[in-house]
Amino acid sequence: MKIQLALFVPLIVLSADAAPSVNEAKSAIDRAATFYREKAAVNGGYVYYYSLDFSRRLGEGVAESTEIWVQPPGTPTVGEAFLDAYEATGSRAHLDSAIAAGKALVHGQIESGGWRNSVNFNPAGARADLYRNGKGNPKGKNFSTLDDDITQAALRFMMRLDETLKFEDATIHESVEYATTRLLQAQFPNGAFPQGWTGPVEARPLKESRYPDYDWRTEGRIKQYWDEYTLNDGLAGSMTDMLIRAHKIYKDDKYLSALGKLGEFLILSQMPDPQPAWAQQYGPDMQPIWARAFEPPAISGRESEDVMISLMKIAEYTGEDRFLEPIVRGVKYLESSLLPDGRLARYYELQNNKPLYMERNGVVYSLTNDDSNLPSHYGWKNPSRLDLIKQAYRAKLAGRSAVAVLEPAIVDPDEIEEVVDNLDDEGRWISEYDGELLVGQPKFQPGEKYLNSAVFVENIETLRRFVLSR
Repeated sequence: MKIQLALFVPLIVLSADAAPSVNEAKSAIDRAATFYREKAAVNGGYVYYYSLDFSRRLGEGVAESTEIWVQPPGTPTVGEAFLDAYEATGSRAHLDSAIAAGKALVHGQIESGGWRNSVNFNPAGARADLYRNGKGNPKGKNFSTLDDDITQAALRFMMRLDETLKFEDATIHESVEYATTRLLQAQFPNGAFPQGWTGPVEARPLKESRYPDYDWRTEGRIKQYWDEYTLNDGLAGSMTDMLIRAHKIYKDDKYLSALGKLGEFLILSQMPDPQPAWAQQYGPDMQPIWARAFEPPAISGRESEDVMISLMKIAEYTGEDRFLEPIVRGVKYLESSLLPDGRLARYYELQNNKPLYMERNGVVYSLTNDDSNLPSHYGWKNPSRLDLIKQAYRAKLAGRSAVAVLEPAIVDPDEIEEVVDNLDDEGRWISEYDGELLVGQPKFQPGEKYLNSAVFVENIETLRRFVLSR
């Protein structure tokens, strides 16, 4: 489950059916936000999940008592929820909570400019890194990561907070400037981004994508794949949203230029026929490469959909329809590749297009076309978003907004009522684990009750839209 907040969503229109009043919605926001701030925060920051008594705090595994998480649905997304609460209610307390979340991220910003998946306020903590403020581990890691929407989510929240504060909080504003300067230095000349950076990337000759000229099953591995061109885990979409928000807020054309360059890479990285879609990772010669042991060189269904959605957003924001050119071929190919159940495989074998999976024996993974024994920690098959992509594309061709189709803003009154009714007397939305795959893969037992930051964020956002529409 990934959480990525929609940017600048238009106000919703509700039917005349019965729904909670605006005051009831505001009261729910106040109670939920107050509870989360008072019970869940550690130095202003948050993790993914909490046991109901807060004896367990979980991110990617168990969080230390001094540790918060950056990767969504951690501190940046919870911070966005507090900004939503402030917009809906005007309560300064909610803005103060957002500021505290921002300051927690400032504390954990590493010297190379971005963030890693967690922040530890104890410099001797297991995952404490090389923080800019000198309060981290001097031998800690200094690799700013773009994997899993980590640095992007932090920046989207910090930018929005900076704007809300009218750019008057020097600590927040300077942190954003420091991060974005170094992030843009990590964009390759062809427009791609690596999985992360420690410093500026090197110049490389411009090349078009192509199939490997070696046996990709056994050869051509690049040890430090994280330094290469990547689209893994929605990087195209999260980077597109971050750059659009940056340009809207700061009006600086360096962000628009970076967005256009990213779009150029997305065109360049579309594979040739017979598979005109996208891989997760590319090497310097623009051939698909291995990443982790279970991420082979292949066409990726999920990343390909993310790229096409990103291209439509870039085309709409820049007004340049040339970014739409790859979409028709990409959609037709992926439609022809759907599994019998209508889903897309995460991977398709290069050139022969067989769905490609992995089997696991201990820590050893092996390639297979058999889906009968898949490891449970990874999304090997995903629901198709191709119908949504086609609807958005047709809307764009008809002169309407593709983004409005991709990010619909309508909320049913019944949904508002359910959100309000499900908030308990303490101000909690309690989740119950039913075996679904969750970010961080927490070791919950079936039926176990817990607090989920993703649910808190989504419900506050829903209530904000309702309040602002009335």
